[in-house]
Amino acid sequence: MPHPRLPHWSVRVRILAAILAVTALAMIVTGGTAYLVQRDRVLQAVDAHLVAAVESARVVVTGSRSTDPDGTAAPAVAAGFTDARTALEAVLARVLPTPNQSSIGILDGVPTYVSALETDFHLEDDSAFLGRVVTETADGSVRLGTAESAIGNLRYIATPIIVPGAESRGLFVTAYDMDAELAVITTAFSTYAWVALVSLVGIGLVGWYVAGRLLRPIRHLTAAASRITATDLSQRIPVAGNDDVSALTATVNDMLGRLDASLTAQSQLLADVRHELKTPLTIVRGHLEVVDPTDADDVQSTRTLAIDELDRMSGLVDEIGLLADTQMSGALHRTQIDVADLTEQVFAKASALSNHDWRLAETATAVASVDAGRITQAWLQLADNAAKYSAAGSLIQLGSRMRTADRVEFWVLDEGPGIPEGMEDRIFERFGRVDSRRGIQGSGLGLSIVAAIAGAHGGTVTLQTSPSGSRFAIDVPTAQDEVPQ
Repeated sequence: MPHPRLPHWSVRVRILAAILAVTALAMIVTGGTAYLVQRDRVLQAVDAHLVAAVESARVVVTGSRSTDPDGTAAPAVAAGFTDARTALEAVLARVLPTPNQSSIGILDGVPTYVSALETDFHLEDDSAFLGRVVTETADGSVRLGTAESAIGNLRYIATPIIVPGAESRGLFVTAYDMDAELAVITTAFSTYAWVALVSLVGIGLVGWYVAGRLLRPIRHLTAAASRITATDLSQRIPVAGNDDVSALTATVNDMLGRLDASLTAQSQLLADVRHELKTPLTIVRGHLEVVDPTDADDVQSTRTLAIDELDRMSGLVDEIGLLADTQMSGALHRTQIDVADLTEQVFAKASALSNHDWRLAETATAVASVDAGRITQAWLQLADNAAKYSAAGSLIQLGSRMRTADRVEFWVLDEGPGIPEGMEDRIFERFGRVDSRRGIQGSGLGLSIVAAIAGAHGGTVTLQTSPSGSRFAIDVPTAQDEVPQ
C-alpha cells in the first residue's frame, strides 16, 4: 500500500515552523505555569481569610480561639449569649468583609442579617446557594467549599452558631467572589497571551526574513546550478557574511572553479591532441594516396614513414595518459624516502642520458613523503631537457636542497641558450614549444608532466633563466598533510 505523500514544504518554512512551534510551546508552558502558581496563591490566601473570619466569629461568641489548626473542626458555641439571634447580630457587626467578600447570618434557615458594610455582591440574592449551605451544615459541622452559583464562582465557609439551651439555630456564612479575586491574574494572563501572540508574529516575521537571508546563497546556488551546462561552468554565487552557509557557498564556488578549470583543460587537451594528431594522419594519408603499389621501393619507403608516424602517435597517446594520471594527487604512492639517496640515484641515471659534464652540486639531508617514482620521472625529464638544449660536453649540474624547514627542492642547472623572454609560462603548457624549428624532437608534453607531478605533490616548478643557462626546480613539501586534497 503506497504511503501518502507528505506536503512539500521549503526549508525556509520548516525552519520557521520549528522556531514558532518551540517558541509557542515555551510561552505556553511558562505562562501557564506562572498563572497556575499565582492562582494557587490566591486560593490559599482566600482560604486563609475565610478561616480567619470563622475564628473571628468564634472569638466574638465564645471569647476564645479554637485549638484546631485549620479552625473548621467544630461550630462556635455561644455560651455568653441568650439566643442565636443576638449572637449572629454580634458576629455580623464585628466580623466585617473585605473587598470581593460578602457575609450573611442565617437564623433557622432564613437569611436574617447582612454585614453593615456595603459589599460587591449579596449572598441573599441566591436562595439556592443558601439552601445548599444550610443543608451541608445541618449536622452541626463547619463547611469549607466552592460553589457555582447565580452570583458567580464562590469560595465559602459556613459555621453554625449554637447557643446552649436556645431553640433557634444560627449559621454564619462568608464567601469570596473567586472571579473577582482572580480577575487581576486573569487580566495579566490575557495581556500575556496577547503579548505572546504579537511576539510570535514578530518572531515569525523576523525569522522569515533571517531564514531568507541565510538561505539566499542556497537559492542562488540552485539558480546557478540550473544555469550551468556541460560547456559553461562560469557561474559563481556571491558570498556574503562569515557563517556556515557562506562557507558552503565558498566551497561550492571553489568546486565550480575546479570543474571549470577541468573542463577548460579537457577542451584544451582535446583541441591540442586533435591538432597534434592531425599532422601525422595527414602525412600518412597523403603518402598512401600517392604510393605506387607496383614500385617496391615506394611501398617500402611509405611503409617506413607510416610506421614512424604511428609510433609517434602511440608515444603521444601514452604521454597524454601519463599527464592525466599525474594530475590526480590520489594516484600518488607516497613513501618516506631519504632525499640524499634519491638525489644520488637520479644523478646516476641522468649521467647516462648524454655526453655532457654532469655534476652533483649539492645534496639535501632530509626525509620527505613523496612518490619517489614520480619525482624521479619529473627530475629526469628536467635533466633530459637540459641535455637536449645544451651543447655537447657542456656542464649540467643537478642537486637537492632544503628551501625551507618543511620544503625540499630538486633542481637542474644547464648552460644552454635560456628561455626567450615571454615564453617562461608557455613552455609549461601542453604541446608548448619554444621553437619548433630548432630540430629538437619531442611531443611538447614533458614540462607539462613535470608541472602536473609537482602539483599533485602540492608543489610547483620554478624557472630561472638567462642567455647563459636555465635553472629548473621542483619545489614540494616534505610532509604529506601539507598537500591540498
